[in-house]
Amino acid sequence: MAKVTSKLQVTVPKALAAQLNIRPGDEVDWTINGNSLHLTPSKDRRQPLDLETRLRLFDEATERQRRRQRDVRVMSADGDRGWTREELYDRDRTR
Repeated sequence: MAKVTSKLQVTVPKALAAQLNIRPGDEVDWTINGNSLHLTPSKDRRQPLDLETRLRLFDEATERQRRRQRDVRVMSADGDRGWTREELYDRDRTR
C-alpha cells in the first residue's frame, strides 16, 4: 500500500516497480477508469543500454571532463587572472 503525500506524490512499491521494470526517472502514464486510477509505464520508454554502450558513454564523458579541466585557466599565485576588470567592460565596444 502506498500513501499520497501532501504534494500529491505517490511512491511505487519496489516489488511492483521491479515487476514492471520502472526505474527512477522513467515516465509513467496515468489513466482513470471509473473509480480506479491506473499507472502504466510510458509507451516510448528507452530500452536499457548494454554494458558495452554504457562503458563507451562513460569513457566519452570522462574524456570531456578531462578536457574541461585542462582548459580551465588557473589563477597564478600573485592573483593575476590574465585579464582586468576594465577589459570585461570594453569587450563589446568597437575600438
